[in-house]
Order: sequence, then C-alpha cells, then structure tokens
Amino acid sequence: MTITINEELRAYIDPLTEDEYQALERSLLAEGCRDALVLWGDLLVDGHNRYGICQKHGIPFNTVQNTNFKTMEDVHLWMINNHLGRRSVSDFQRGVLALRKKEILSARLAQAEPNAAEVKVEKAETEERETAAKTPAPLTREAVARTARVSSATLGQIEKIQKTAAPELVDAVKAGVISINAAATVASLPVEKQVEAVAGGKKELRKTARQLREARQPAKPTPALAPPPDDATPDQLAVYRLEILVDELTRERDQLKLKVQHLTIALAEARAGKS
Repeated sequence: MTITINEELRAYIDPLTEDEYQALERSLLAEGCRDALVLWGDLLVDGHNRYGICQKHGIPFNTVQNTNFKTMEDVHLWMINNHLGRRSVSDFQRGVLALRKKEILSARLAQAEPNAAEVKVEKAETEERETAAKTPAPLTREAVARTARVSSATLGQIEKIQKTAAPELVDAVKAGVISINAAATVASLPVEKQVEAVAGGKKELRKTARQLREARQPAKPTPALAPPPDDATPDQLAVYRLEILVDELTRERDQLKLKVQHLTIALAEARAGKS
C-alpha cells in the first residue's frame, strides 16, 4: 500500500506534545491501532502520528477512504471539524481552528458572489436559490465563537494574538504558561518586549500584563494632603512644603510613565495594523 505524506497537511494541526506522543505510543504498543487511518486516494489525511508509530514498531493498521473530498479545502475543513470535536483541544487551539474555518468559508463565499452576478436575467432567481443552497453562509464573530466554544471577546483576543504576538508568546499560550486574556494584553508590546517578558517566566508575564492593564485605566485620584495646623512650627511648615513638592513630583512621574506606556502600546498597534 502506498501512503503519501503531505508535510503541509501534517503541520496543519498543532503537533502533539512530547507527553501526548509518548502516551499515544504506549497505547498503540499495548492495544494496537484500533482507529483506521483516513486517506484521500493515497494521501494521508488523519493519523500521521499513529502511522509513524506503527511504521516504527511494525504495528498493523487499517485505512479508510473518504470519498467526500473534492479539494484540499475540503480536507482542511474536515480536519478542522474533526479536531474541534475533541475534548483535549485547548480554548486557544479551538479558536485558531474556528478562525481558519471562517477564512475558508468566507473565501468560498467571495468566489461564489461574482459567478452569481453573471447569471442571465431569466434564470437569476432560480440559480440564485441554488447557489445559496450550495454556498456556506458567512460566519459572524458570534457564530465562530460558538464553533470554538469560547466567548466572542476571547475569540477577538485569539485573533489579536495571531496577528501581533511573537512566536515565543504564542508558544507560552499553547503551553498554558499565560492565559489568552493576558497574552492578548502583552501582545500589544513591541516584539522584543514580548520576548523579554516570556524569558522572565510566568511571574514576569503576569506582571507585564497587569502593568499594561493599569496603564489603560484612568489614574486614581490622590488624596489631598492635610493642611498644617494653625499653630504649626516653622519645621512643620517646611515638612508640609516638602510633602507638597514630593506629591507634585510623584504625580508628574506617574503621568510620564503612563504617557510612555500609552505611546508604546499605540506604536505596537500601529505597527500591527501595517503588517
């Protein structure tokens, strides 16, 4: 039997972690390959890890043909839907897969619309109905979020991570070192700052995310200094004047820090918009 491996197809879904791969290998050695590998012709669609392990240890396996595929897009959609149904897939992975599904369906819809415009007038209504029945409807953000089983806000954060996050930050999200919410916040920084935060570990990532959130919030009012008593001594008045000066300098410092943080965020978002 000839089985062809397409590297792009193999990499289309995130690979197993080392622990997951070892667990699968132990299972196949103990119980054999119970699930058939899915083929499209001689192209392997599902079961790349099982196939590699079976080849390595000489474990017998079965195959099944999926005759519903017409294009590679059909294969991608099948792979996406197959993995979206698995419990072991994380929220971030489901969001990425759901967004890929949206891209494919949106592209199909865009291709179908120009063709519909060329339909002859006398057949327009009939063919329009037929086209609508065959063409998948565009997915709204809410629909995509439901597909991924995450909130619309979380889906937006995943989109931001995909567009602006450094590869190191994406890996940290996949590994569960940082939450999707915090990663989307850190992703607003320049890439080199993101990499520095990831290198600092979980605590540094959380600290960076917290500082960025605080920078976006309005400054909290500082309580006014209590005036000195009427019978204050010269030393007390001098201390009071120094406290006022320190308070003014502290406010000025905090305002400058906020401006720097806001400018850093704005610059990173502007760069992301151009890319």
